[in-house]
Amino acid sequence: MKPKKSWREKLADSKGLPKVAQVCGKLTKRWGGGTFVIPAPLEVNALMKRVPKGRVVTINELRAALAAKHGTDFACPITTGIFSWIAAHAAAEAETGGAKRVTPYWRTLKVGGEVNPKYPGGIAGLRARLEAEGHQVQQKGKRFFVADFEKRLFKKLV
Repeated sequence: MKPKKSWREKLADSKGLPKVAQVCGKLTKRWGGGTFVIPAPLEVNALMKRVPKGRVVTINELRAALAAKHGTDFACPITTGIFSWIAAHAAAEAETGGAKRVTPYWRTLKVGGEVNPKYPGGIAGLRARLEAEGHQVQQKGKRFFVADFEKRLFKKLV
């Protein structure tokens, strides 16, 4: 049986990405026409690393920066989300291994400022990290959001 890949190995495995493609077929109904980019995991990780302390970014800002970098209309929302998740787990793995400077994955939020419960540490761990940086995390139903995240968005990704 093959040994399981570590999160850092998954992050480094680009599988021929980034790839720019034309929107066609069933995708035109959902996303419209034009071109889109499927980013490489390391590209998403590099953008996540650029977010300074006290600031946050959403997946949509990451997608916009990737689209601008590759000269396309948009970046694939599915792979961008998956690769941010892989980057978060790779950072947690590195931190467990003793690394001091890791990708600040807790600063990457879902659309609308929602804290991503699938990131390492869960809501409790992410909330503690965000509040330590001066953010307020509020619960709305079962979901958690960073209050006034729009005021602290980091937009200089490109």
